[in-house]
Amino acid sequence: MRRSHLALLSASLAWLAVTATAYAQTAATYDDLAKSEAAANAENGKRVAPVKSIGNPSDEVSPEMQAMIGAPYPPHFNADPKTPAEWKELIERRAKLAIAGIPAMKEKLGVKVEETKIAGVHCFVVTPNKMPPDNRRRLLVHVHGGGYVFGPGEAALGEAIMMAGFGGFKVISVDYRMPPDFPYPAAMDDAMAVWKELVKTNDHRRMAIFGTSTGGAMTLAMVLRAKTEKLPRPAAIAPGTPWADIDKIGDSYAGNEWLDNVLVTWDGWLGRAAKLYANGTSLKDPQISPIYGDFKGFPPTILTTGTRDLFLSNTVRTHRKLRRAGVIADLNVYEGQSHAQYQFNIAAPETREAFTDIARFFDRYLEE
Repeated sequence: MRRSHLALLSASLAWLAVTATAYAQTAATYDDLAKSEAAANAENGKRVAPVKSIGNPSDEVSPEMQAMIGAPYPPHFNADPKTPAEWKELIERRAKLAIAGIPAMKEKLGVKVEETKIAGVHCFVVTPNKMPPDNRRRLLVHVHGGGYVFGPGEAALGEAIMMAGFGGFKVISVDYRMPPDFPYPAAMDDAMAVWKELVKTNDHRRMAIFGTSTGGAMTLAMVLRAKTEKLPRPAAIAPGTPWADIDKIGDSYAGNEWLDNVLVTWDGWLGRAAKLYANGTSLKDPQISPIYGDFKGFPPTILTTGTRDLFLSNTVRTHRKLRRAGVIADLNVYEGQSHAQYQFNIAAPETREAFTDIARFFDRYLEE
């Protein structure tokens, strides 16, 4: 046998030996893990999971979204401001970053933005340059996200611009008051003041309310309050990944903790913002945690979330409660996405898809 053939055979045998050893080690490791996990979970109660790492999802997720899914935690995820001044510094620092991208977004999506006041509340009117004829008498009201603390002024306009640009709707975005200066119920009072004023001159059957995260919770709470105050209700709503339970309650608060690379954990800035906003009001008050309200008589609702979203349970619980109340409710869940990542990059196909789905839903239930 030639020397080259012997070398090749030796290399092949060595590779097989290494592979067999690795397989045996893996099998042994799995068998040991399976036994220890079975023992740890033998009783009815809390589940115990091993420490693990999770890669990016499969190839049906776009490269643009893959980049967001794999990104590190945001630097502010564990921010712990101790004073109003420290909160304001953090809020302003984040706002500057968001505002820097607004001009390019407006140009790319073909919208114009005008400032106005409605019922004494600062608002933005976002109008697409091209509007379908069916939308000319329709109007959307936007309440932004940001944990009730982030997104003052233009900083929270991104979602409204995307809804106007991708959906072809005129949007009123409410720049509601926020902590540290204005805790609950200032944000809800502002949003409801705008709603009350707009329904005086617009047909509520041609109107919808939408928002993400905090804005999703406020969307739900606005309908609850409209019911209580016997006001006209919107024809449809789109609470995206709503902060429906502001407390740390729900399966995904544990299951997706440290996996969600946007919110990361309730115990960081998020829980601190919740307590700052509530300002002593019970976290189970339906105006703060609308999951505890009565959803009977709600308009058709579309919800959006992702499999790694810390608020996945908030969204799922809301969807089930709406369905149990007899409400038409759609649920869109995106593979691999952390909190609200469907609206972080207008170049991602999933972003267009999400807003197009919402627009089509509104088109189905809003009168022309």
